[in-house]
Amino acid sequence: MADNDDEQHNITFEGTSSGASLTFPMQCSALRKNGHVVIKGRPCKIVDMSTSKTGKHGHAKVHLVAIDIFTGKKLEDLSPSTHNMDVPNIKRVEYTLINIDDGFMNLLDGDSNQKDDVKVPEGELGQKLEAEFEEGKDLLVTVIASMGEEAAISYKESPKTD
Repeated sequence: MADNDDEQHNITFEGTSSGASLTFPMQCSALRKNGHVVIKGRPCKIVDMSTSKTGKHGHAKVHLVAIDIFTGKKLEDLSPSTHNMDVPNIKRVEYTLINIDDGFMNLLDGDSNQKDDVKVPEGELGQKLEAEFEEGKDLLVTVIASMGEEAAISYKESPKTD
């Protein structure tokens, strides 16, 4: 009988990612302007919100206006204030820019780990970044990551060390 018990307890677990959730729930009434929220499956920054009371037996509703942190698109949502909404976990990391190759940046973090899968930002930000890098400036690039996506959102000149 002991052999049978041992066999029943040999359970294997499938490997997963770091275990961190992409989002966490927060009551709609607790959300704040300049905070973050998931609307239509996209991580967004809240730019405007208003609460309205509905009829005699209705619930207060929260109207959210938010901007997608990766695409810049404006999204809106209307939700009862007592309901939970998902809030994205957002990670912001500063990297030293080592090289730009074929539209991708070669980056180095504070622990000397290389990262080379972040695209040069599109538009004016990317053009300025490439131009300053070509001039030989040491640049620090800020990368945000959320819900399986990441993008360079800003950069600055690295402080000079003597």
